[in-house]
Amino acid sequence: MIFFVVDDEELQLKTAKRLLNKLEPDATIETFSIPNDVLKTIKKRELIPDVVFCDIEMPEMSGIKLAMKIRKMAPSTRIIFVTSHSEYAVDAFKVRANGYLLKPITMKDLRNELENIPDLHKPDKNKLEVKCFGHFEVFYNERPLAFQRKQTKEMLAFLVDREGALCTSEEIAFALWEDDTDTVATGQRVRNLISDLKGTLGEIGMEDALIRDHRQIAIKKDMLDCDYYRMLDGDATAINSFNGDYMIDYSWAEYTAGSLTSFVDDEE
Repeated sequence: MIFFVVDDEELQLKTAKRLLNKLEPDATIETFSIPNDVLKTIKKRELIPDVVFCDIEMPEMSGIKLAMKIRKMAPSTRIIFVTSHSEYAVDAFKVRANGYLLKPITMKDLRNELENIPDLHKPDKNKLEVKCFGHFEVFYNERPLAFQRKQTKEMLAFLVDREGALCTSEEIAFALWEDDTDTVATGQRVRNLISDLKGTLGEIGMEDALIRDHRQIAIKKDMLDCDYYRMLDGDATAINSFNGDYMIDYSWAEYTAGSLTSFVDDEE
């Protein structure tokens, strides 16, 4: 776990670090009195914090502005504002803060905030970890899943996009090869991809993630840890991590990308 603490008051930095050290003795804790140093650390050192505890009133850059910049660089980072002024709460939650603490902070306050962040989680070893925001990626036990064919990976992406709905070979073929009208040859291509996907998942013991029903196929949603699904369930961190990009390698995903953008606008 990596924590950043940002405050222009040295005493506040020392207090927060001391309390966090007691709560999370194995964590890496970085303190900053200058907001720009936070951005430099993320960019140059490529050190991505799990949680940033951030003061709001600072002379060089407000905590609200800093949080917005952090969101662009590290969308999955959780932001917890720490301030002496309760009137900033509304502004804080406009940037979808994960928490809000009033000074002076206490051990109990910090513990409650950390316990109430639902996605400070590690990937479930019994699930595929699927990332749809940006490029589509699949991991198992924190390692990228290797696909023999790019189109096998794209077919899996399409099944994920369909949220567990059964898909016909024709639907898959239209998504992958929109201009291919040779239904006999295309049907065989789809069957080959399905066989390849079953083999790929079978190698890691996850073949049960696929559902076959006659000539249709679907993915089991409950066997995936997926940012897209968590966002639809209202997960704050997943919503925060979406910056408008969704499965950007696939043209058929543009409709869902537009729907997610509208979803985020509605949430705001």
